[in-house]
Order: sequence, then C-alpha cells, then structure tokens
Amino acid sequence: MKRVLVVDDEPGLRQSLGLLLTDVGYTVTAEQDGKRGLERAVAEAFDLVLCDVRMPEMDGLTFLRSYRQRGGNALVIVMSAYGGEDAAIAAMKEGAYDYLPKPFRPDEVVLTLRKAEERERLRQEVAGLRAQLASGPAERGLIAESAAMRRALALVARVAEHNTTVLITGESGTGKEVIARAIHRASPRASKAFVGINCAAIPETLLESELFGHVRGAFTGATGDKAGLFEQASGGTLLLDEIGELPIGLQAKLLRVLQESEIRRVGDEKTRRVDARVLVATARDLEAEVRAGRFREDLFYRINVVVIALPPLRDRQHDIAPLARHFAARLAQRFGRPLSLTDDAIGWLAQQEWPGNVRELENAIERAAVLTNHEILTPTDFRDERQAPALSPQLQPQDSGTLKGAVEAAERDAITQALKATGGNRREAAAQLGVSLRTLFYKMDRYGIG
Repeated sequence: MKRVLVVDDEPGLRQSLGLLLTDVGYTVTAEQDGKRGLERAVAEAFDLVLCDVRMPEMDGLTFLRSYRQRGGNALVIVMSAYGGEDAAIAAMKEGAYDYLPKPFRPDEVVLTLRKAEERERLRQEVAGLRAQLASGPAERGLIAESAAMRRALALVARVAEHNTTVLITGESGTGKEVIARAIHRASPRASKAFVGINCAAIPETLLESELFGHVRGAFTGATGDKAGLFEQASGGTLLLDEIGELPIGLQAKLLRVLQESEIRRVGDEKTRRVDARVLVATARDLEAEVRAGRFREDLFYRINVVVIALPPLRDRQHDIAPLARHFAARLAQRFGRPLSLTDDAIGWLAQQEWPGNVRELENAIERAAVLTNHEILTPTDFRDERQAPALSPQLQPQDSGTLKGAVEAAERDAITQALKATGGNRREAAAQLGVSLRTLFYKMDRYGIG
C-alpha cells in the first residue's frame, strides 16, 4: 500500500503531508479541491486517499460518495477541524475507513495509515484463504510453501483416488489429521463421512467397543446395540490416529478388518461387512516398535503401503510466515475483529524452534491475540508470553513473579522431560508422571506441548 492521494485546499497541509508520507515510504500525489481530486482518484490507482471535509467546489463527503459510486475502492481517511463526532459518523456512513480530527500530530497520521495498511492486508489474506478453500480439493485448507510439504501434497493428490491404506508419520502437531482430511476431500468418498479417533485418548477397556461397536448386554452398561466407528465411516474414511498406542490385543483384530473388510461387534456372533477406507497416523517409529515387540509386524506391513512423512516445523521455516498469517486471519473471523502480525512478529516467529510444531504455533498466536487484545501483534506480544513459562524447573517465584507461574513452569518441564525419556510414548510418560493419560493430554494441550 504505497500510493496516497492527498485532497486538501490548504497548500501548507498538502506540502507537510507530502513530505511526511514520502519520508516513511509512500508515493504522494496532491490535489487542491474535491472536484479535481475526484477525477484524479478515479483515473489513477491509489491505495489510500486522505481527504479534507471542507473544501471549495466539492466537500469531502460528496467526494467520498461520488468516488464510491464511480467504483473507487481505495481506503479513504477524511480530515476535518469541524464537526467532531458528527463528521466522523457521517464519513463512516459514506464508506470512509477512518477519521482524523485537525490538527493532528505527524505520528498520528503515520499510525493511522499503518493501521489501514495492516487491515487491508488482512482483508486480502482472508480473501486469499477463502479462494484457497474453494480451490483444488487436495490442497484445500493446507498451507505449504516448503519443498518438503509440497512433496507431501503431491503424494496426497496421487493416493487420494485409490483405496490404498496410507500411513502418515510425523511429530505431534505437524498436521497429520489435516493431511488425512485432505486425502478424504480429494477422494471419491468425499461426500461420505470422515471419522477420526485418537487411539491413545480412549481407555483400553472401551477402545474395542468404540472401533467395532457392541450389542445389548455385551458388558455392564451396554443397554442397546451401538455401531462402532468402522460402521459409522462405512462408505467414507476412518482415521486411526496414534496407531502406535493401539494395544497389542486389538492389533490382531484390526489386521483382520483390514484384510477381510469385516467387523464383529463386541458380544455379537455374526460379522458385518464394512466399506471404510482406513488412514493411519503416528508420531512413533513403528519399525522400532516392531523390533521391541510392541507392534505386530504383520500389521505394520499391512499399513505400510504408502507413507506420507511430514517434516517438523523447524525443518520447514518457509511455511511459518504463511501459516502465521493464515491462523491470524482465521482468528480474526472467529473473534469478529481485525487481527494481523507485523513483519517483525513474523520474523520472530520464524526464528523459534516450535517443538510442538504447527499446533504450538497456532496456539501461540491465539494466546497472544486473547491476552493482548491487540489488532496488530508485535514480537513483544509473543516474547513475553512465550518466555514466561520457559523458566527453571525449580519453583522460583522470584523468576516467575507468582507461585502459580512457577508451578506451571515445573509442570511443563516435567511433561516435556517425561515425553523425551519415553520417546514420545504418552502412556509410558503418564505412568512415569503418576497421572492418567487423560490428565496428560489435558496438560499437554494447556501448555501447547506437541
């Protein structure tokens, strides 16, 4: 947003605004009355117009009304020493972006233009994202500029039309479910259900019933027949996330379903045909799990047909900027207010490690947006929030400022260390920490740990 038209009948003001805005990088054109300004604005492409309200020949509100009627789409900021709030309201009704009361300070003018610039960029990003969502099904909802992610998307497009089982690997938070949904959307099954389950989040005693269903009386509390997720996904796609956490006993039953396309509800004597395409995802090294005896070798080879490996965010830094802007635009729609990031904020985000990958980046942007309530996020909005929990694991209130902050820092550190010690095995990490798996998942989500 570099071309600015100044329309004002005061020569001194035109000159001072021209010098000020040129110094900060804008190309400035000036006209002395509304009539000439209107012809200039319609004939040439300007990004922004600064227009006085009281002028000879044509006042500012008439200029604004005529400019919009003739198809002008630049952002217009009106200026006036008269009328106050009434003039501002009238200008907004005619389509002005903002109002500057005279006299104004130079920094006030520059700030108003910068805000307009950020808002217009945000509007364009939202429009671009909407166009992306309406574009090719294989890339809809995905942000990928790095070579590694482009390769992953190319694989998505190639495997989508086939019923082949796909194994999606990558660290937690890299977007495995997003890839699975993209495969589903690009497949002939797109009009049918997409059903996902996190195998680590369901207690082992309930997992079989969740997957295959049960009949009335199969166990205490089974008061009626219930279809499992395989039946619910029939005709569509079933994602088995964190398949590496599937208990060994259920692995044999899953293998049979994949081979025979049949399931048997818990407590039932008959089998039922199912037609669900199965996608599996894991953050674990399944080959290592096979060698350790925790994962069936025959099941591994059955699901290891096509592998889509997602790189961690630290290895795809070219994606951080578009991802950050995407999340900011999505939050702006959700919160119903403008939200964008400065170039410095984008640069700062790109320098971080992001052990929790894309999910951690998204959480950081949402946290900054909620806690600061700013329309434009700067590095400070992230730096303060990100550094606060990253304290020594010892309880040191003098570092954190509060005992609560120190306790949270200790919890975050303990969870991170336990996950590292167990190679990312959440069940083992939960046991090591002495908490339930559900509690561990809650804490991980709360602290943005991948």
